[in-house]
Amino acid sequence: MENQVLTPHVYWAQRHRELYLRVELSDVQNPAISISENVLHFKAQGHGAKGDNVYEFHLEFLDLVKPEPVYKLTQRQVNITVQKKVSQWWERLTKQEKRPLFLAPDFDRWLDESDAEMELRAKEEERLNKLRLESEGSPETLTSLKKGYLFMYNLVQFLGFSWIFVNLTVRFCILGKESFYDTFHAVADMVYFCQMLSVVETINAVIGVTSSPVMPSLIQLLGRNFILFIIFGTMEEMQNKAVVFFVFYAWSATEIFRYPFYMLSCIDMDWKVLTWLRYTVWIPLYPLGCLAEAVSVIQSIPVFNETGRFSFTLPYPVKIKVRFSFFLQIYLILLFLGLYINFRHLYKQRRRRYGQKKKKVH
Repeated sequence: MENQVLTPHVYWAQRHRELYLRVELSDVQNPAISISENVLHFKAQGHGAKGDNVYEFHLEFLDLVKPEPVYKLTQRQVNITVQKKVSQWWERLTKQEKRPLFLAPDFDRWLDESDAEMELRAKEEERLNKLRLESEGSPETLTSLKKGYLFMYNLVQFLGFSWIFVNLTVRFCILGKESFYDTFHAVADMVYFCQMLSVVETINAVIGVTSSPVMPSLIQLLGRNFILFIIFGTMEEMQNKAVVFFVFYAWSATEIFRYPFYMLSCIDMDWKVLTWLRYTVWIPLYPLGCLAEAVSVIQSIPVFNETGRFSFTLPYPVKIKVRFSFFLQIYLILLFLGLYINFRHLYKQRRRRYGQKKKKVH
């Protein structure tokens, strides 16, 4: 009896220049794969979801592709690579807007457009660096130097924030709530050091040493340093408030997981527990840290009004006194806007790392 013709499960991903298709069929031999009139035709005998049968499908691509697909057979699947005629990002794979039932995203290879652009730039930079180093005959690679530099930077920051975290924890265990009120004088020097050094992190993103987006890094740098140098640093009345403890504790508790994660990444190590903590602890700590920062700003408003620090009077004929507290109220709005931007960025990072495990393909 002739085998029934069925449709296999197909998973897809893309880059600017290529399309990747993964056909879930095992024990496939000599599949018929071709592209004609911008339509991919696939037919093969193999073992799929419906047992040993003939499986086939047809996909009309959204835009023009080169008619020479390349495929590779493995014991469990068929991997197909299709070259786009024009290097660009597609909003979907097929010409028809409704996704075929047998087609789903390949989350093992999935990247959004910005990540794919960074990957493309990284590959191009790596290729150019390799060509340059080969022409110069240098025994060392730029990549190894960069990794060594980033490892040392992250190590220093990890040690600094660990010292802050341990110091605050030990003092709280010994002194209890009394430790809240002299937190600034106990750890401020180290916090100043770590926060000034964090400028390097933003510079690394700007000049391309790291692939981190510039905006989230810049928002965190400016926000923390405003709280540290302006709210706490210039007002002695604020330095003895309990909120300082909660701000510094939230900052350090987040960074003692982030920086060692980056350290291990520099030497191509992945400790699963640390990776999970790096992508998870920010969920409660980041909003709590922003809330503590907002409380510190609110508590500082009457202090700045009373002292008149940073307030000024507009010149004649206006002659209106502008209080610094007005800018603090604007900053509160910007603080929560920054919280949204960074929270969204961190959530996308976590979803890329763990989201595919939660998705179910029908």
